Amino acid sequence: MSKESLMTMVAENLDDPRFQGLGMYVLLKSMSDAGHTHSQVTNELFGRLESKLFATFDADELVAYTSQRPRLTFLGDHFAGYQAPRIEIYLMTDEMDRNFWFLTGVEPDLKWERFISEILSFIEAFNVSLVVGTASLPMPVPHTRPVGVTAHGNRKDLIENISTWSPTVESPAGITSLLEIRMAEVERDIVGYSLHTPHYLAESEYPAVAVATLEYVGAALKLALPTDKLREAARLVEQQLAEQLEANNDVRQMVDGFEERFDAHVQEHEPRSLLLDEDKQMPNAEELGASAEDFLAAIENTDDWLRNGQDDSSSGDQDQ
Repeated sequence: MSKESLMTMVAENLDDPRFQGLGMYVLLKSMSDAGHTHSQVTNELFGRLESKLFATFDADELVAYTSQRPRLTFLGDHFAGYQAPRIEIYLMTDEMDRNFWFLTGVEPDLKWERFISEILSFIEAFNVSLVVGTASLPMPVPHTRPVGVTAHGNRKDLIENISTWSPTVESPAGITSLLEIRMAEVERDIVGYSLHTPHYLAESEYPAVAVATLEYVGAALKLALPTDKLREAARLVEQQLAEQLEANNDVRQMVDGFEERFDAHVQEHEPRSLLLDEDKQMPNAEELGASAEDFLAAIENTDDWLRNGQDDSSSGDQDQ
């Protein structure tokens, strides 16, 4: 007995040659979403670019609702506004009228191999040229430096000498990580960029990591992706965060320590930047600002926060 497909094509004219050979960006919301990167990136893409729903997945077969509770609204005397989980593929058009595929939604909890098998079938059918996946990880790094990255995949030209941290660790698997393994097994091109979010800001909305995410994706897929609104938000909050640090000497000392270790590591490794070309320069700390004023302003006991925050720094070893 054949298994019913998890994917439903909703677009017409599937044989249109314009759908062939496009790149694909994969961004699935997982438990590790430091800096609320998923919502920031998806809001920016859908808010600024033309998009067309192309395929949907049966999320009811893929999501364990006890681990990913859908949201709803209680209106005084009744429930409403149930937000069912979604996993979808869109045909997107960038700011230079270039098309690409965007696989987004929640990360499946169940039937990973079946899900990936159908993604591979889609990639084969439309001869997808390159798949790029991103993640955002909490790391013991300062917000006052450019966002770091761990690059991985089978396209050496897009990952070689780019990583600011390249560990050998064992970590919990993610669906995008498994997709990378399966893609490599069938010799299809795939790369991933795991962006490093300061662990003390991981629960805050952090525009800097969203900007860096879109820049890496744009550079790898040769797309013009919108970042101006995120950059402006990052600049404004960066100023507010600097004021918070100036008023709190203990937190300033902690950030100073992260800066020293970060700078020493960069000097030793001197990573290549995928974002640089002969006409461009690496975004500076102002451009890659942080969105965490509310988080720092809410700290009532700095000593407890410093102790707990440093204990949590090991979480950067997970979900590569």
